[in-house]
Amino acid sequence: MLLVAAVGAWLGIFFSGTVRSQVGPVETGMSLRPAWNGETVVDASPLGTLTFRTHDAPLRLRITLENIDQDRAKALLEDPRLADRLPDVIESDLLDGVRALVIRSLLCAGAGALIAVLMVFRRPRVALLGLLAASVALAGTGVLAALTFRPSSLVEPRYSGLVAAAPSLVGSAESIVTKFESYRSQLTKLVTNVSKLYDTVSTLPLYDADPKSIRVLHISDIHINPIAWNVIRSLKDQFAVDVIVDTGDISDHGTKAENKFVDEISTLKIPYVFVRGNHDSMTTQKAVEKQKNAIVLDNRAEKVAGLNIYGLGDPRFTPDKSVTVDSDPAALGRFARSHLAKVGKADLIAVHDPDVGRGFSGAAPMILAGHTHERKTTMLPTGTRMLIQGSTGGAGLRALEHAQPTPVQASVLYFDKETKRLQAWDDITLGGLGEQSVYIQRHVEPDPQRMISPEPTSAPSPTGTVGGTPPSPAAGPPLWHQGQSSPMLQRSPTEGDRES
Repeated sequence: MLLVAAVGAWLGIFFSGTVRSQVGPVETGMSLRPAWNGETVVDASPLGTLTFRTHDAPLRLRITLENIDQDRAKALLEDPRLADRLPDVIESDLLDGVRALVIRSLLCAGAGALIAVLMVFRRPRVALLGLLAASVALAGTGVLAALTFRPSSLVEPRYSGLVAAAPSLVGSAESIVTKFESYRSQLTKLVTNVSKLYDTVSTLPLYDADPKSIRVLHISDIHINPIAWNVIRSLKDQFAVDVIVDTGDISDHGTKAENKFVDEISTLKIPYVFVRGNHDSMTTQKAVEKQKNAIVLDNRAEKVAGLNIYGLGDPRFTPDKSVTVDSDPAALGRFARSHLAKVGKADLIAVHDPDVGRGFSGAAPMILAGHTHERKTTMLPTGTRMLIQGSTGGAGLRALEHAQPTPVQASVLYFDKETKRLQAWDDITLGGLGEQSVYIQRHVEPDPQRMISPEPTSAPSPTGTVGGTPPSPAAGPPLWHQGQSSPMLQRSPTEGDRES
């Protein structure tokens, strides 16, 4: 009886239809459906979709933007008196719509449970018991949704849709951080952004960059895939990026023939910070250095777009898998620690291999790396956050080696202009080999001003050292950067699988 009642209630909710509600200047359609994960989905078709993890109850609230009242939108956006009332109007309208939707869904669910049990058991008393059971279950679900409601989820949306519409719909990360606790302000910003976008007929507006943030586009592992330049150029324009940081492997084999590929850097017109990867030769590095907007960091720091950035090139050169160079994490960590003196007061450290990055733990609040072709962010014990980027080139020709193409990935990081600390970041993913749609996950740094503690110096260090210093263009590469094996850097048998 309970099972039949549950199925009937589920069908009742499923066929309960859509409730139309006016939220500010936006006409919406609201529907409630059972789901494994509690979430709210805002469908701003054709611009894109925003998903918020607003609650834990197994219900999905879907809000579809049907139409915009252009006159009301214009009045609310231009009249300061009406704009001040917009948060109250939006919250009141939204609550009215959700309240009507909940009442309708409860009535439909109860009717569905009653009818289903009556049809199966043909006994009114059993049908009433089924209705009672469904009512208790629905009430419990509603209480769970209310108790687990997270207004702060509005600051971390997941976006899918057109690249051009993404920044405008997702909004300014800096503004979101400064208004972290203002749920009503975020509702207002979302409705306002949608109104502005729908009001624009011919072209979509560019991202309205917040003057209080420094925007860094983190890319890595392009592997001479020309698609990457189109993606980078689009993200640079749409997100009004101040500086691009490339954490290596722009080439595949480090040959002179590949140098022409890096000429695209000069067309980006903004600072392009580069650190050498294990697939980049010194020839590759010199080709990047020739680009007028390129800043190659190899064991040195430079102030770029207001941030002190330290970079260190990879100590290895592995143009293909025939070159056996060890990637022992302990050796790479010691290699990094041997260069700590040059880091200084860096706001950001850029390296290629995450194992090198871990050696700089505690030396800066933020470390950027790549190499693994899998995006991951880690908070190290010292308080340093390390963001490992996926492949912005979809792993180059390797994109077709697997059943599904390797996705094209990049991230936009937002740093406070005063404190130089990370405030939030957007992880951007396109389908393998590049697609017209884009998926964006917004993340907010929970404790931007946390203390960064240096690694303990009293602990015994592992035996052995990495000989030599990072190669400079003038001095030439060390032996292992010419394809020969260093005693401390000989590839283990399992490393080849992880290596690009």
